[in-house]
Amino acid sequence: MFFSVFWKFFLLGCTSFGGPAAHIGYFRKEFVERLGWATETEYAQWVALSQIMPGPGSSQVGFAMGYHRGGILGAVAAFVGFTLPSVVLMCLFAALDSQFADDVVFQGILAALKLMAVVVILDAIWGMGRSFCQSYRTRLVALLGMVFVLLWPLGLSGLLLVLIAGAVGAVWLADTPTKTFTTPVSRSIAYASLGLFVALFVMAALINGNGAAALMAQLFQAGSLVFGGGHVVLPLMSEQLANFVSTTHLLTAYSAAQAVPGPMFTLATYIGAILAPDGGLVLWAVLATLAIFLPGLLLMLVGQHFWQRVGYYPRVQGAVNAINAAVVGLLAATLIFPILPASVTGIWQAIIVLLAFAWLRAKQPAIWQVVTVFVVGGVVSALF
Repeated sequence: MFFSVFWKFFLLGCTSFGGPAAHIGYFRKEFVERLGWATETEYAQWVALSQIMPGPGSSQVGFAMGYHRGGILGAVAAFVGFTLPSVVLMCLFAALDSQFADDVVFQGILAALKLMAVVVILDAIWGMGRSFCQSYRTRLVALLGMVFVLLWPLGLSGLLLVLIAGAVGAVWLADTPTKTFTTPVSRSIAYASLGLFVALFVMAALINGNGAAALMAQLFQAGSLVFGGGHVVLPLMSEQLANFVSTTHLLTAYSAAQAVPGPMFTLATYIGAILAPDGGLVLWAVLATLAIFLPGLLLMLVGQHFWQRVGYYPRVQGAVNAINAAVVGLLAATLIFPILPASVTGIWQAIIVLLAFAWLRAKQPAIWQVVTVFVVGGVVSALF
């Protein structure tokens, strides 16, 4: 089971470009639609829960999926598999000083994969919208959620949207219950995770200086306090790591994280690698990666346990319905800005996106097939 979960997530980790919103689409397409590892309702509630927890949202969803499939070992397998390709590439960026980043073919492939991310997000919005916006009230929640995020595109807008939607849904949608997921996160695992998180957070707050322990402590605090995913962690890390790295290095790490597949929190991998002493690049990179991811993963286990304990109450289920609809609006807003302007810059690219979306809906190809088509297209466009 461990290898099976690891391999599926590893393949996605090699091909999941486009950031957290796209990752949600990749996971849904592969694990809900194609493999049937979870139901649409279970998956949507993991997504909703990840929106109100600090940490890397898409990695938390993958972690929950892995736990659902194979317990703690499955969760670890999902995290390692999805994160490993990005960690390796970020280490290479640090070691090679991004020497290949200006290569014409590389840039062509990157542009094509950005278009692919648009297609995958469109597919996620379409599928989740059909499942969770079936009534006029849930469609209205999704629409207002999209408008809210577009008008207030700040780091905490996603969290505020989910909290507001939950409060509204508890009152307005309490008469339209949905099923809750049944992932058996036991009390012992939940409390052990919470205890470990609190102990590590306190230890991190007490560590000072400029050494390896202090760096990992700052990264752990950043992973514990950031809401909204990889794009939001940059300003927090800029403040947390002011004594360790320059703004230039942080921006380079941010750019590199967007150029590789997988979670954007691996910008911490780059930071650890460039600060490592001779011979310690891999060790520092791995420790930095664990430091920033661990708090969000621990809290996801805690959140799942308490969510399933209260998820049977009508008002809680109404809140879940509203949050699911709000997440659809959040995905739509993220697609409109910043993903579309950064990916689709001409009429031909728009046509490619529409044709690929129609192909995805009609034929339901595997993700590797979609990636292959776009990579080949990127190479051809760069060379010719």
